[in-house]
This record gives sequence, structure tokens and C-alpha cells, in this order.
Amino acid sequence: FYLFNRDSDIRENVLGQITADPTEVQVNSKVIYSDYNFLALGFLIENIYQLPLDEIARRELFDPLNLVDTCFNPPKSLSPRIAASETGNTYEKQIANDLYPEIQLPESAFRTRTIWGEVHDNNCHFLDGVAGHAGIFSTAGETLKLAQQFLPESTSILHPETCGMFRKNFSRGLNQARSVSFQLAATKESTAGGALTDDSFGHLGFTGTSLWIEPSTQRIFILLTNRTHDHQLPFADLTDTRQNFHRKAVGILDRN
Repeated sequence: FYLFNRDSDIRENVLGQITADPTEVQVNSKVIYSDYNFLALGFLIENIYQLPLDEIARRELFDPLNLVDTCFNPPKSLSPRIAASETGNTYEKQIANDLYPEIQLPESAFRTRTIWGEVHDNNCHFLDGVAGHAGIFSTAGETLKLAQQFLPESTSILHPETCGMFRKNFSRGLNQARSVSFQLAATKESTAGGALTDDSFGHLGFTGTSLWIEPSTQRIFILLTNRTHDHQLPFADLTDTRQNFHRKAVGILDRN
């Protein structure tokens, strides 16, 4: 891999960590969500295009879809429109200390200021705000435009048959139903709340965001909440909130 832009030593270290860490369980025995997959995918896409990931996203997604409020590393002028998240990286610092108690992590490894207008995820922050697993800012309206690209009836950037990959269960019999990149509503106790068809697919954001897409009805459910600002650990579990949101939204849509 040739790792693009910014601090190549940090990026080499990240890729080295991904390749060095052993898998936790036997392959094809259990679904364990990991940012490693999306980080590696980001590096792979850069290698294929021979361009930085944010430039690829702008050229292939943001510009063709006329997205003006969707980007990595938003300018400071947009901060008043962006929800602040945690003060410092208290959560990630705690996790790191629990995982690696033998390592004395430097204070510089974590931010202490209120994280506002910049990516919350610390791994993405040290990759200069651009990574395969985090870093994109957007609005509900433009998230809708992006979500429409995963439906064959509305996509303008994917082959319609590709969209079928997002609703297909590739982990049958395991603890989660997963398609390409997404969790499926068939997953027991998923945040779809039993209100969406089993082949509906969605993804959650750590700070409180949620996106679910129901292909049979072409309905898209976007919930941009914030559970990290001015809250003590542990952060709120939004499972019930998200499930109730989908049940009530579907009930309203069905009546209309």
C-alpha cells in the first residue's frame, strides 16, 4: 500500500496494527463489529484511485450529488450548525487504558477541549479527520440524498443490481444479520425495532446518529441525535429511543 496525504508514519502504524492484530474468534463463527474493516477499506480505495480519500469522496459522491453541506473537516464557519460532542476523549481514553493497562499513554494522545466542528472519533482525528470509518459531516437532507444511492430505484452512482448486496444476508445463522457494510433488521433486537422488513438495512453513529433504509417501500429513516455533549459516562443507550422512533414513524406513514 502507498498511504496518501498527511502523516504517513501514523497511517503506516494504523495499517500495521490492523494487519498484526489476531482475530478474536474463528472466521465465520460470530459477527463482531470492528472499525478495522472500514479503515482498511479506506486505505484500499486510496490505493486503487491513487488519491486521498476525501478527494475521492468529493469527486465520486459529493460533487455528482450536488452536496454542499457534506464533507470531511468542515470549515470553522459551519461550527454553529454542528452539534458539539464530548469534552475531551474521556470515553476512548478509558477504553484504551482498560485494554492496555501496561502502556502509559501520553496526555497528548487525547483531546481535552470540547470537540466541536471536528470528528469525535480519536483514530480518525489522528488521521487528520479523514478515514474510512469516520469523519464525514452532513445534514439530514443530504444524508437522505446519500441514502437514496443504496436503492435501485433512485441511485445515480451505483448499478441497480449492486444495491441488492445491501439487503442480502451474508451471515445467516450467526448472532447478527449483516449485508455489505450494513446491519439488517433481521438481527435480533436491532434498532429497527421490529417495525421494518427483515431485509431493511442500517448503520449507527457513535455520537447518536442513525440511518435505516427499507428497500421494499423505499422509506428512509434518519435520526440525528447527540448523546455525547455535556454527559457523564456511560453515554445513554439509545436503543429504545431508536426502536420507538421507527415504530412511530412507520405507524404514521402507514396511516397516510
